[in-house]
Amino acid sequence: MTTTTPTLIEVRSVLVATLGLEYRLDQLDESTELFGTLPELDSLAVLELVSALEDHFEIVIEDEEFSGEIFATLGSLAEFVQDKTATRASATR
Repeated sequence: MTTTTPTLIEVRSVLVATLGLEYRLDQLDESTELFGTLPELDSLAVLELVSALEDHFEIVIEDEEFSGEIFATLGSLAEFVQDKTATRASATR
């Protein structure tokens, strides 16, 4: 599945705001590696980011959904969020 540009842009905005990465905004794209590569994204920051994503996108991310694959790249995170919002949207129909 290809991540839509609006979702990627929104996820990137939440990431930047949560981790204070304004200085790196222009460097963050779909292939940007996150957990394990981005020093600002430690285990506590992951929890803060998840909370911020839940609030922003009005989704719930369950503990069992957490995996290294989701936080591998900005693109994988955006794809996960896109899937969650699509699931939420179809459930409310």
